[in-house]
Amino acid sequence: MKSQPRLLIGLDVVTVLVMAVATYMVFGYAPIERVMGAVQKVFYFHVAAGWVGMLGFLAAVVAGVAYLVSRKPVWDLVGLGAIEIGLTFMLINIITGSIWARPIWNTWWTWDPRLTTATIMELLYAAYLMLRQGIEDPERRARFGAVYAIIGFISVPLTFFSIRIYRTIHPVVIGGGDPTVSGSFSMTPAMGATFAVSLVAFSFLFASLLWHRIRLGQLGARVEQMKLKLTE
Repeated sequence: MKSQPRLLIGLDVVTVLVMAVATYMVFGYAPIERVMGAVQKVFYFHVAAGWVGMLGFLAAVVAGVAYLVSRKPVWDLVGLGAIEIGLTFMLINIITGSIWARPIWNTWWTWDPRLTTATIMELLYAAYLMLRQGIEDPERRARFGAVYAIIGFISVPLTFFSIRIYRTIHPVVIGGGDPTVSGSFSMTPAMGATFAVSLVAFSFLFASLLWHRIRLGQLGARVEQMKLKLTE
């Protein structure tokens, strides 16, 4: 396998630095919310993880369209990697949401529209991986995966807008909402800056992880080709 590109090394370095800055801002710069206390700081990781999850699913749609048009295997790797990363970070989003909800709602889980749609979305994309496992032919697997990724993306905007469409106890911190909802709060300038840096940091993390996952997938494909040659 080719040595790691300098651009990827640079991306890794920038990612580590920005993540460090974001972590410092969360725990050392952003003020403690006066009602919820320190648990509110979960917000920065919770939303940023959800952002990466949805970004991964969006990248899978782009990769799916690109594969159906070009039939290049690399786009299948991009789509698979993006969904794997998206699933992981959406799971982090759900877990951190439960940690935040326990002291605020007095429960780890409730079938709120946002939580329900997020869970359905997570299961839909988990089914994507199961679908791929059940198809042996690589070209057919890539084609079905691309179509599934495109159709499955319907669940993403439904999840995002669920707290704006339905009556929900989940707060709408960004873009207004009912200030009386448990867990709702108004961001100070310091909170807003910390939130923005967290989103940027997690975006860099997504790009770095995806690039590494594509390289890993390419290495795996080469190993499979070598195995086939040895068995011939």
